[in-house]
Amino acid sequence: MSTQSNARSGIDRRTFLKAGASLTVAAPFLSLARRASAAEFSYKFATGQDPTHPVNVRGQEALNRIREATSGRVDIKLFPANQLGSDTDLLSQVRNGGVEFFNQASSILATLTPAAGIVNTGFAFKDYDTVWRAMDGDLGNYIRAQITKSGIVSVCPAWDNGFRQISSSTRPLKTPTDLKGFKIRVPQAPMLTSLFKALDAGPTPINFNELYSALQTGVVEGQENPLPIIATAKLYEVQKYISLTSHVWDGYWILGNTAAWNKLPPDLRAIVQREFARAGADQRADIAKLSQSLRNDLKGKGITFIDVDREAFRGALAKTSFYGDWKAKYGPEAWGLLEKYAGKLA
Repeated sequence: MSTQSNARSGIDRRTFLKAGASLTVAAPFLSLARRASAAEFSYKFATGQDPTHPVNVRGQEALNRIREATSGRVDIKLFPANQLGSDTDLLSQVRNGGVEFFNQASSILATLTPAAGIVNTGFAFKDYDTVWRAMDGDLGNYIRAQITKSGIVSVCPAWDNGFRQISSSTRPLKTPTDLKGFKIRVPQAPMLTSLFKALDAGPTPINFNELYSALQTGVVEGQENPLPIIATAKLYEVQKYISLTSHVWDGYWILGNTAAWNKLPPDLRAIVQREFARAGADQRADIAKLSQSLRNDLKGKGITFIDVDREAFRGALAKTSFYGDWKAKYGPEAWGLLEKYAGKLA
């Protein structure tokens, strides 16, 4: 080998050794950087709504802000449209820690926390002003305390599911007597089942992820949901009429697994609460706007809307034992808080 080749070989060897030494020194720093970029808290947020629903749009915004505000320490992934299970499955998962966060309608949460269902009392709330006075006031505080007693966490004030309307594939529903024998899907919610039984309908509890096929195959004639749900789930494809009964207002609660929630240091917990509350305020405004604009949109998709006399329905309900039965079940404290905002019901 020539002197020049030996020299080149020495240089190459020294260069290689220097590079190796540099990599050895750098390795711990690269490892630290990788560890620093990994979230300390990787959680899941499950919902039952279509990805385009305001729950998911505003929810994702909240998760993005949480990740940024915590410098990546808290990373919450969104799983919409019942990807991780039905509503009732997810309620179990948030309790046992399979899912850390879940948005649940008051109507279904009532199966675990009975007090949550009081907001679904038929024809109790006349408008949104009444709803938000109650939910951001003493009634909402009472329900959140009861949720905590059920072994899960209410992360922030209630979000909006909207006023529920009745849809039908078989006949227009204009008066209370039109509901007699009507096969209607309801969620797994005692209050809604009771309401429609009192009005002589035939309520059938079905999970939301099975609703479209149940309507399509005629297992039930109709269902009841807020307009944004009817629109985003494309229920208008298998329904003909929507009666604007606004028979029940329903809210969403952002629920947390207690152990996962308590693992978060107080400063991170405060950020999560703040951003979910901010998203909730934005989501409330979205639902209010959609409830107005969707009437025209759904008309364009072939839906016939029917305006009803809500007082006639409330009067028919008042002639039954409905209000008295639920007052006895909720007790004087909870019922008194409801009537503080809704007025006398029974």
